Amino acid sequence: MDIRITKTSSPKVKPPDAELGFGKFFSDHLFAMDFTDQKGWFDARIEPYAPFQMDPAAGVFHYGQAMFEGSKAFRGADGRIRMFRPEMHAKRMAIGAPRLCMTAPSEADMMEAVRALVKVEADWVPKSAGTSLYLRPTLIATEGFLGVRPSKMYRYFVIASPAGNYFGGSGLKSVRIWVETNDVRAPRGGLGSTKAGANYAASLSSAMKAKKEGFDQVLWLDGKDHEYVEEVGTMNVCFIIGKTLVTPPLSDSILAGVTRDSVLTMARELGLTVEERPISIKEIKAAHQAGLLTEVFGTGTAAVISPVGELAFAGEKLIINGGVPGPIGQSLYAEIGAIQRGTKPDTYNWLVDID
Repeated sequence: MDIRITKTSSPKVKPPDAELGFGKFFSDHLFAMDFTDQKGWFDARIEPYAPFQMDPAAGVFHYGQAMFEGSKAFRGADGRIRMFRPEMHAKRMAIGAPRLCMTAPSEADMMEAVRALVKVEADWVPKSAGTSLYLRPTLIATEGFLGVRPSKMYRYFVIASPAGNYFGGSGLKSVRIWVETNDVRAPRGGLGSTKAGANYAASLSSAMKAKKEGFDQVLWLDGKDHEYVEEVGTMNVCFIIGKTLVTPPLSDSILAGVTRDSVLTMARELGLTVEERPISIKEIKAAHQAGLLTEVFGTGTAAVISPVGELAFAGEKLIINGGVPGPIGQSLYAEIGAIQRGTKPDTYNWLVDID
């Protein structure tokens, strides 16, 4: 793929690592390319970060044809820049796009696009431990029309945002979770296994209700019986029951998380039994009452591991591990971080060098 590169004449002042946070700052450039039925994908380019001009009738605004990915590039302890499992993110978009009747670029072109942007924005990859350059590939419908049908025009673009340590400088922090028993994130047969923008819009109302009650996020149950656990917030979820890690099986209502896959692989190497099976909120409550539920944590690209210190369900508060992060979640967080930073050998071949 030939990529036309136009550098900015007005580079931004880069923020200090300590002020990064998440999603607050954006790098100098973005990658974009366009698609039409007649031309296919064309005009691959890296250009200065700026607003897009789009037709008000573009399909993305009216019929919700939009999906995205989220991956990271890290500056290793040796100064080299590597991406973490970018091929899985590209594959997930390629698999998910047909569910929204969208045309995605090839996996190879998506990989090349992200890699090329990281090369151009190498100075934006922060140096401090726990930091990264967060990458947001996005696919949207751009044809201007009214009428419910798939768009004939698309834009694939990638923006980059330097990200700080998700938990600040004091290590992992536990979150308080409210169990949602009415609304659902995604029903079976819906869009839950894709990173469609609609899934995230559907989660906002419950998340805001939870925050109003003093909680950090929501534990989602299945859309049919409101009995079986699916995800936590925008993350996959794991439960440590005895010496077993239990996580819901992948389905058309649960996203195939890249971090989830990494965690399950590493958990087996730590000697844990891993079970991918349906788990009900009643089973979780019973395991807690029996003293067997020792840890709960979410897994995702942004936080990697997000420990749960409290589950609020049906008027009860289930305190997990005294409300503090547990040893297994902390160990997995440290192990993945060490691989990403290059301080531990990458025996899984998860890292991709940008050079």
